[in-house]
Amino acid sequence: MDRTFVERIAELVQLHANAKQVYGDPVENNGTTIIPVARVQWGLGGGRLGRGAGERRGGGAGVRAMPVGYIELRDGTSRFRPIVDFTAGAVIAGAALGGLLVVS
Repeated sequence: MDRTFVERIAELVQLHANAKQVYGDPVENNGTTIIPVARVQWGLGGGRLGRGAGERRGGGAGVRAMPVGYIELRDGTSRFRPIVDFTAGAVIAGAALGGLLVVS
């Protein structure tokens, strides 16, 4: 049976979209183990334009991974430690301050 483009892409995503993409390799030091955690997003699309000899087909796929924190294992207990991105908050605060200066 001949597989379609979308079926082939879906098989590749299934093969690679696993827990290893979210949880990195553990790192141990002085009795503490750190496990990196990320948010991973996958997307794909495809389509065609026209019919017959002038038909065009296309498609694509992408992946994005962003660190969100780490799991700390110490003395038999675990704790999730988030990574906080202060950049977004600074941009919003700067825009608000700029808006206040313009209005004044």
